Amino acid sequence: MSANTRQLTLDTPEATCDLARALGPHLVPGDTVLLSGGVGAGKTHFARCLILSLLDTPEDVPSPTYTLVQSYDGIAGEIWHADLYRLTDIGEIDELGLTQAFTDAICLVEWPDRLGGYAPRPALSLSLEAPSGDDRRVATLDWEDPRWDDKMRKVLND
Repeated sequence: MSANTRQLTLDTPEATCDLARALGPHLVPGDTVLLSGGVGAGKTHFARCLILSLLDTPEDVPSPTYTLVQSYDGIAGEIWHADLYRLTDIGEIDELGLTQAFTDAICLVEWPDRLGGYAPRPALSLSLEAPSGDDRRVATLDWEDPRWDDKMRKVLND
């Protein structure tokens, strides 16, 4: 692992939620979190917990599997949650407004491999794996942009 990679074992769904709630307050418009992992790895659970932590008033946070994008008015600005699993054409990324959202909103993107060249470089990558088939998850956080260093120190208590 590089200096900008951290791996955590999350023993329960609540621990996954705790990580999301710890990260949420440090996000500002222009921050993007790329969520990868297999079907059922916990990407949507993580995103839902993070989004709820940034709302003044709790609301239903459905998976955007069919709509591709859901947006919310958060405490720190607009939040976009994208699930690109059903993306049929990379050109849809621009049509959905995601490229603009990467600079104007807090963005959470599931299935970021479908972004191709549209993936924002200063993003935080979070991969979730379910190695044992139970509720335990292994989260791998990786970033290159130095703007994430201080945020991740606070989130991870480093």
